[in-house]
Amino acid sequence: MICMSFSLLQRHKTTIYLIGDSTMADKSVRAYPETGWGMPFHYFFDSTVVVDNRAQNGRSTRTFIEEGRWKDVLKTLTKGDYVLIEFGHNDEVPSKRSYTPQDQFVQNLKTFVTDTRAKGATPILLTPVARRHFDSTGKLIDTHPVYGPLVIKTAHETQVPLIDLEKLSMGLVQQLGPETSKLLYNQLEPGEHPHYPKGVHDDTHFNELGARKMAEMVLHEMIRLGFPVTHHLSPKR
Repeated sequence: MICMSFSLLQRHKTTIYLIGDSTMADKSVRAYPETGWGMPFHYFFDSTVVVDNRAQNGRSTRTFIEEGRWKDVLKTLTKGDYVLIEFGHNDEVPSKRSYTPQDQFVQNLKTFVTDTRAKGATPILLTPVARRHFDSTGKLIDTHPVYGPLVIKTAHETQVPLIDLEKLSMGLVQQLGPETSKLLYNQLEPGEHPHYPKGVHDDTHFNELGARKMAEMVLHEMIRLGFPVTHHLSPKR
């Protein structure tokens, strides 16, 4: 009887699924201090909410579907759950194995949306988070000039809630400027960390601080948009 009651309680928890690429994904200990913004996201919610981070390094909408990762999400996705969808970094690069043509990218986003709604869950589209790429004058360059707007267009066409994470993150990175913004990314000098003895200068992936800032932006937008799950926030967040 106790086991049955516990099982029922477990089933009534709301799950927030995160699907996307390395900017969102969980990282191995060996990659630390590189941190996906999905990693700290569960700290924001109380025990009635589960954050299930299915994002994977190097994935695009196409490879996420082809590898069966989306099918695996659908196996456990239930009514009342949420799916946060952030792709683009790997879809938009023609030289990558993960490249997804524009039309297919849009269709894949619509597949995520349609399948999520069919389960009685809520899809949320996110534009791809900003890369730290400044021009010679100190202006941050938009590195998603095509695929970012495609996400926005798809959200409008499907009437799906949108979090413009690219715009929000670009605003923060631009505000911090070329030097201070390094504090958000996985930027290390040689000998500074044992996992990167030769140092690393990564303008795409975050450290713990950067991941936390991105996750906070997403949470604040979810609160602004009025999602019921945001009534279940942790007092310790």
